[in-house]
Amino acid sequence: MPALLSTAFLALLAHAHVVLGGIAARAAPSVTLDSGIFTGTTGSRNTQSFLGIPFAQPPVGDLRFRLPVANSPYTGTHSATVMGPGCPQQAVKLPLLTGLPGDVVDKVINSIFGIVFPSSEDCLTINVIKPATATSTSKLPVVAWIFGGGFELGSPQMYVLSSACFLYLLSNDSHICFDELPAFGFLASKEVRAAGVGNLGLQDQRQALRWVQKYIGAFGGDPTKVTIWGESAGAISVALQMVANNGDNEGLFRGGFMESGSPIPTGPLENGQKYYDQIVKQVGCSGAADTLACLRTVPFATLKAAQDATPFIFDYQSLLLAWLPREDGKFLTANPQTLVQQGKVSPVPFVNGDCDDEGTLFSFSTTNITTDAQFLSYIKQIWVPGATTAQLNSLNSLYPSDLPAGSPFDTGFADALTPQFKRIAAFQGDAVFQAPATIFPAIALRKAEPVGLFEQAREARALPRLVPREATS
Repeated sequence: MPALLSTAFLALLAHAHVVLGGIAARAAPSVTLDSGIFTGTTGSRNTQSFLGIPFAQPPVGDLRFRLPVANSPYTGTHSATVMGPGCPQQAVKLPLLTGLPGDVVDKVINSIFGIVFPSSEDCLTINVIKPATATSTSKLPVVAWIFGGGFELGSPQMYVLSSACFLYLLSNDSHICFDELPAFGFLASKEVRAAGVGNLGLQDQRQALRWVQKYIGAFGGDPTKVTIWGESAGAISVALQMVANNGDNEGLFRGGFMESGSPIPTGPLENGQKYYDQIVKQVGCSGAADTLACLRTVPFATLKAAQDATPFIFDYQSLLLAWLPREDGKFLTANPQTLVQQGKVSPVPFVNGDCDDEGTLFSFSTTNITTDAQFLSYIKQIWVPGATTAQLNSLNSLYPSDLPAGSPFDTGFADALTPQFKRIAAFQGDAVFQAPATIFPAIALRKAEPVGLFEQAREARALPRLVPREATS
């Protein structure tokens, strides 16, 4: 970690020197990759952007639901001035907004997710943003950003105009971003296991990191100084890249930074069977001898409509996601928390942390739960179906029906949408965010790697600021 910080400090000094020296007008920047020439744009903060560069072959047609395939060497000339589309998104369903005008719904959605953006199945592109003064000999450290969105939605467009510039001013790094989403990236079933195509979203991320190793030097980056960084599902992805292949990161990164995400406890691919079967039935593939092969032939719009009919992150089951990484026996050889406990973690320094009220945002769909009995029924049904009566009684004691003890914390009786809302929010925040973020560093420290921890708290807590942002500091 000291090496990471010292590198960032030296880069900051270099950036300050450039700013003080003035910025001369320049022609559109270009970079040569293989035999291809990519033309980008120059930003207002002395940065250059190369956007929408394909890092793998499009996962369409017969390549749908297959491991990513590397590109052929680049040739010709290419415009890299516009971001590519986001990967297929889960349809946003917010029951609390039912009946509101469309523009109002968009405004609320944008306030949570940043932007309403276009999406396409052909979405495996990467964006590189670098200091305008960087050359192929600069060897600057690199931040690889993996965006969040609950493995159901998201796009680099949500972040690049804000946090990206913050990163440059802070550390003068090169910066890239990528991901793939929900059923298209995290289809799960026994058929998926048999075909060896589980966790395609994570596999796409790793393919992008391989692209970085091959090409980032042309932009002025140092492939030996890559830090993977993410928020929410992006942070979980960072953690899972650290335990993938039993901790073998292929030398693709030297550190990780996780904001609101850790190695969450997920089951095997077969835990997604009911969602797979639902999609297969809805698109008319039930009678096929090979349902996975059949899904590759289904029109995109038909397949997406079937995906959109599955549970969303703001449905009743909330953070028990339909689409997320799961143990596949190959890339994730076991439950991620088991891999952590076994010490199968990349030996790199990392920073891990959360907000203090993480569960609040994801508990609005449970406002029909108003009694102690309903609370325990929800916990058993959604979270721990195998729990004994004694275990449920223990949870009942650990998460009492005491409004001031719930989330949002330190707000007394405020923000109690129902008698059980703050209680459920506290439980869900612990289950998905706080507990994994406590276990991961504690075990990783046994390997003597530098570990940093943080927790972000809000200054203003009561309504109307009920919904906290996930960790962004």
